Amino acid sequence: MIPFLDLKAQYQSIKSEIDAAVLGVLASGQYILGEEVARLEQEFADYCNVKHAIAVNTGTSALHLSLLAAGVGPGDEVITVPFTFVATVSAICYAGARPVFVDVEPVTLTMDPAQLEAKITPRTKAIVPVHLYGQMADMDAIKTIADHYRIPVIEDACQAHGAQYKGARAGSIGASGCFSFYPGKNLGACGEGGIVVTNSDDQAKTMRMLRDWGQEQRYHHLLKGFNYRMDAIQGAILRIKLRHLEAWTEARRAHGRRYSLLLGGSANLRTPVEIADRRHVYHVYAIRSRDRDELQRVLSAEGIQSGLHYPIPVHLQKAHADLGYQAGDFPISEAAAREVLSLPIYPEMPTWHVDQVAAALEYAYVS
Repeated sequence: MIPFLDLKAQYQSIKSEIDAAVLGVLASGQYILGEEVARLEQEFADYCNVKHAIAVNTGTSALHLSLLAAGVGPGDEVITVPFTFVATVSAICYAGARPVFVDVEPVTLTMDPAQLEAKITPRTKAIVPVHLYGQMADMDAIKTIADHYRIPVIEDACQAHGAQYKGARAGSIGASGCFSFYPGKNLGACGEGGIVVTNSDDQAKTMRMLRDWGQEQRYHHLLKGFNYRMDAIQGAILRIKLRHLEAWTEARRAHGRRYSLLLGGSANLRTPVEIADRRHVYHVYAIRSRDRDELQRVLSAEGIQSGLHYPIPVHLQKAHADLGYQAGDFPISEAAAREVLSLPIYPEMPTWHVDQVAAALEYAYVS
């Protein structure tokens, strides 16, 4: 069996560090927010080269608070893409706003800036590009349009820890950047977690209150807030893992390069393209093929796990039928949903597993 992801392997590689960190929190008696979370916030802010980081309970909460801090509310519109995990759109709905979609580029599957301006209306209050699979969207083009209309850009960087655009870290270019620490992420907790980064003092202050029942100090509630606080155990674990993130990222990138080398000559599938001046961190290594379902069947028969990210774009999900979109509205996203297949990739993955996956795909086309 070749797993799609092996979280046990990562834990075993740093077991003594993780165990000590968790036991330290248990001994401290400080289980919600506290010193470990505050240190994580400072260290992650430094990693992203920003002033502030606000730790929360999920990446979805990070998106929700970023929207609220940017002034998004009922009756507003927020532009994003339909080819993303549903949480991107759910956060917009939580804020009371209406999601408005633009299609993705055919190469990167990130927001197509050429389609952005046509979707802006007087009700547009934010733009949320998604840094999909570990590669950042075209932030210069998106920001040029957004700045012209004075619309804040909120980066959905939930799959892009450590990714870069022209040397700038994911999350550091927009008004804020949102990350998920779901266990399978490049930087994953042992449970749920998320974080927002920003250079805005005002937005950071607002989000710190919103995550903790709107309190500026205990029992002084200035805002109608939420219970979006991070557990101290997750903060301690993430601090340990953050120290290893760059090494893990380079391992992912090495696996990505090897996959591309082995599979790049196939006329029947397309491998990911890393755009110049961007650092792809390969949260997912997603190939594309019109024979996607058959390829997945072949891999499964060989004991190789794979994934579909994402088989139904958000505009065609039943939960969001009220938005009024139909099949054919976003052809690039819809084609990607039919064709994308995610191959196993994680830092501890043996190189020979990459070779075996590639060989199985090659066999599928010659047999």
